[in-house]
Amino acid sequence: MANEDLGRALRRLRRLASLTQEELAERSGVSVVSVDVIRQLEQGRKHSARLPTLHALANGLGVELTTLLGDPPAVSSSGENDGPRFVAVRRAVMPVLWGPEPEPPRPGFSPVRLREQIAEGWTQYHSAEFDTVTKALPDLISDARAATASADDEDRRAGYAALAKALQLAGHVAVRMGKTDLALISLERATDAAQQSSDPLLLPMIVNSTAWTYQRQGRLEDALGIALRVADDMADAGRTGTADGLKVWGALTMSAATSAARSGDYERAAVMMEAAEKEAGRVAQLPDGGDNRMVSVFSPSSVRIERVRLAVQYGHPQDALALAEGMRLSKDTPPSWRTWLLLDVARAHTDIGDAAGAVKTLESLRRVAPTWMQHHTLAVAVVRDLWALPNHPPGLRALAEFLGIGE
Repeated sequence: MANEDLGRALRRLRRLASLTQEELAERSGVSVVSVDVIRQLEQGRKHSARLPTLHALANGLGVELTTLLGDPPAVSSSGENDGPRFVAVRRAVMPVLWGPEPEPPRPGFSPVRLREQIAEGWTQYHSAEFDTVTKALPDLISDARAATASADDEDRRAGYAALAKALQLAGHVAVRMGKTDLALISLERATDAAQQSSDPLLLPMIVNSTAWTYQRQGRLEDALGIALRVADDMADAGRTGTADGLKVWGALTMSAATSAARSGDYERAAVMMEAAEKEAGRVAQLPDGGDNRMVSVFSPSSVRIERVRLAVQYGHPQDALALAEGMRLSKDTPPSWRTWLLLDVARAHTDIGDAAGAVKTLESLRRVAPTWMQHHTLAVAVVRDLWALPNHPPGLRALAEFLGIGE
């Protein structure tokens, strides 16, 4: 997000929360954020703020920091996120009204191949290859829809399962483009498809994506409610006895904990995260369902990453660094999650005044996930904060140039 957009985003989010400038200052902590700072940002007389101020404002609004800064954009190199390529995604998600019914798949169609292509799409998404995913999505959704018209009952149900995962993927990409209403439409249609498949884990996974989208919209109570309800339903139905089932339950529990924390109920969030961390140790001991790319992310590594994130967001940088110290990430931890961990560690170093430690962490991020770093508005915010310091640690200039920040 460009600096001049910060004030507009702040004003929009404050109005959505039905808060006056004075009320937002009070909820954010008047010792950190004054009414005058909020007023200057919204009026465009002040174009940036230090990370502690931005953290406090986001907490006061009940949103993630990236919601205030702007979500990492899933845009093409041309900078367009609503050009012809994304129009094709919209058309695939929402076919023309009163259009023809889907025709059965062509001869030689392979459900196994389609599932592999969708799984590869999820890998590309987690690697921030958004342009590639956006290009592939219309065909993936179209092929999956065709499979739902198969004469064979088993193939038809497999088609609905593929359609659910393809639409779920489209929903995630839409969130990254800041189009949360389109994301919810895609996820609603994914829900309909999941209910006509034979996979009992599909619906809970899509609910988790929906809860995440609600979080992006500031609908924290809605996000918390659906995640907890479906996680409880899974446990009651005995669906946590396999690795895949436990992963889905764990992802829902972590999502609920995040919503609770953002709502200010940190104790409840901590209890849920402790339960999740305890259960995560069982994943490796249970029967493996197969393709991890098609299942929710949940492992001891992902729980610890989420705990680090919450510690940073709610003003405990030392705790965050202690949680992150010596972490050994599992090999199936997606690049997107590794990115969040390194960004949060960099934020924690920045918050305690350790600029050199922040730069070292960001250099690691640039090595392991350069594409994500360039997409992430939070990376820009951290580097801009460091750039404002009177003394620049070694390596900062190279990072600033990489992200387009300079004198």
